[in-house]
Amino acid sequence: MNILILGAGGREHSLAWAIKQNPKTDRLIVAPGNAGIAQLAECADLDILDGAAVVAFCEENAIDFVVIGPEAPLAAGVADATRAAGLLTFGPSAAAARLEASKAFTKDICDACGAPTAAWARFAQAAPARAYVTAKGAPIVVKADGLAAGKGVVVAMTLAEALAAIDDMFSGRFASAGAEVVIEEFMAGEEASFFILTDGTTCLPVGTAQDHKRAFDGDTGPNTGGMGAYSPAPVLTDALAEQAMARIIRPTVAEMARRGTPYQGVLYAGLMIENGTARLVEYNARFGDPECQVLMMRLGAQALDLLLACAEGRLSQARVSWAEDHALTVVLAAHGYPGAYGKGSQIRGLEELPEDSRHMVFHAGTAARDGQIIATGGRVLNVTARGATLAEARAEVYALVDRIDWPGGFCRRDIGWRAL
Repeated sequence: MNILILGAGGREHSLAWAIKQNPKTDRLIVAPGNAGIAQLAECADLDILDGAAVVAFCEENAIDFVVIGPEAPLAAGVADATRAAGLLTFGPSAAAARLEASKAFTKDICDACGAPTAAWARFAQAAPARAYVTAKGAPIVVKADGLAAGKGVVVAMTLAEALAAIDDMFSGRFASAGAEVVIEEFMAGEEASFFILTDGTTCLPVGTAQDHKRAFDGDTGPNTGGMGAYSPAPVLTDALAEQAMARIIRPTVAEMARRGTPYQGVLYAGLMIENGTARLVEYNARFGDPECQVLMMRLGAQALDLLLACAEGRLSQARVSWAEDHALTVVLAAHGYPGAYGKGSQIRGLEELPEDSRHMVFHAGTAARDGQIIATGGRVLNVTARGATLAEARAEVYALVDRIDWPGGFCRRDIGWRAL
């Protein structure tokens, strides 16, 4: 079959890598792609936020299956456009993707279905929000309601930090995403990522992972889109996973269906775990980045079969086959990230690294120029490996990291520390 993946990051590179291994794949196109993706698939210059343009491209290229990677095209209704055109599509409708596109919407869903989550309040103006946090005190969590590329959340440990975050969000830094602010109770515990495929009825867990959001070692520095991840997440035991399915995931999916906006795609639940209980931190309507990289490294070719079963409404017949292994990925980011960073520096040494079922460097923000690989983003590479143990996977990854010649970049050296 001919498959189109929408996106340009490390998540999409790992999806393409796994899908390419499946014999069902004939032609694989990624739009717009990046320099790493171009080594295993065709890349296309396409506006992935324009549903009509995506549909026209699919018709011109006889596409059989569309896989939507990032959140922005989901929120823009691209899945609605492709489905309306009769194209088999993986990814929720715009109405269902509100589970990620609006923090307040998710909280309303949780309230309606009884899913455990942090106490919360929403505000459309700074003054009442400031009064609320002043009354509540710190630590407290301040979130831009809309999509802010993973940067619209401040875990404020002091009142001054919380007030500054409110002013920052209402100042227009996140444009319309910050038009409303959600303020939440601070939840203590250990956070883990739980990934579930759902066709609107059946819910199938497809893996756990743990992400490292802070920029620097020891979980210090500013929040980022993610500096590394590993799978599985030991904190998310089988018992806790079933608890989350029973109390959070299935009630959410049932409530979405009850409202006439059934959810089809991957549901990424960020969970806070404390004293044997899981509470929902937030939902994302797509695979996490960089969690997708470790999940795809472990799933391999079967990933396509699972995505197809989800899109075709036959998840009740699907099964996940897990190896008893571990995967870990480390993000190489441009100096200055998540703040201002330079672009255009050359990355050397990638061509000498192994690329196989146990070792991959997924590209997140790269381009090819005059035969050279250059950095074009904040998060640039995802160095990823599998091992029989997490310690083995981590050793493999950092051995690869040390062979990459890129003075313009940095990484955390402690990914996986919680589990190890």
